[in-house]
Amino acid sequence: MKHLLELLGFLALVQGGAGLLHEFTDWHIGLVQRIGFLDGYGICASIALIVPAFALFAAADAVSSRS
Repeated sequence: MKHLLELLGFLALVQGGAGLLHEFTDWHIGLVQRIGFLDGYGICASIALIVPAFALFAAADAVSSRS
């Protein structure tokens, strides 16, 4: 379970960071830019991916310390 939470957190962090890079540098990377209903909300969507990523890392740490 710990590894799954860490993997999901890593993917969310990478996609959120890639979305922010796209917004500030116009590099065409990440999934946030490819989702149509998020047009105009790229920065908010990217931040909304980064915040839960840290929560997933904290949850993975809590699962590992409990065992």
